[in-house]
Amino acid sequence: MRKMVLMMTLIGVCIGAARAKDKPETQGTLVSENLVACGTQTKGKKTTDIMCQEYVIRTDTTEYHVRQEKEGHKEILPVNAPVELTISKDKMKFKLNGKSYEMLVVSEAAVAAPTQTPAPAPKQ
Repeated sequence: MRKMVLMMTLIGVCIGAARAKDKPETQGTLVSENLVACGTQTKGKKTTDIMCQEYVIRTDTTEYHVRQEKEGHKEILPVNAPVELTISKDKMKFKLNGKSYEMLVVSEAAVAAPTQTPAPAPKQ
């Protein structure tokens, strides 16, 4: 009987660990795109700034600023497009229009709770 209980406990722990490893996808929206300086390049005595596309992706609770880690795609992603994303450490993977992208999270901030204006008082 003890072996049976021990075996069932072990199986339960393994299943729980496997489920915890699978991170659910979060829904978000790509809200803006900006061109930002992300480094410099030196050729001889001439130094030039390297520009990168930085995207802002907003979920219900968090706003993420992400950039390409390496120059991978040249197209500009559409603003106000829904994305499905997962985050692992400092990397974000997301799907947009059936294509997958992986970018570096450079900052994140909490989304402010929507403010509710009080209803006007009834006139007497």
